[in-house]
Amino acid sequence: MREDLAARLRTFAAERDWERFHTPKNLAMALTGEAGELAAEFQWLTPEQSADVMSDPEAGRRVRAEMADVYLYLTRLADVLGVDLVQAAHEKLDEGERRYDAETYRGTARKAPPLP
Repeated sequence: MREDLAARLRTFAAERDWERFHTPKNLAMALTGEAGELAAEFQWLTPEQSADVMSDPEAGRRVRAEMADVYLYLTRLADVLGVDLVQAAHEKLDEGERRYDAETYRGTARKAPPLP
């Protein structure tokens, strides 16, 4: 599935001769912009409203579209850089499990010291 999406994005860019614009820098900047647009959808909502945002058809449509934009740019960036996002995410979660043992950090948001 992930590979299919990356391949489809690769084809999409190639058919439009956009590969030259899809540099890591440009893709990271576009990703940041789209993440900002996603955050803007939640900016003035209460915590309760933000948790219920998908129940509003129009707001839900906008949030879904912004999430898709973020996912597409991240997928394209990973493809251009040759990064397996699922593997990278598992590695990051493994690190989090080492840094934040459940017994010590349950119910707290404090930061762990850096790993040696």
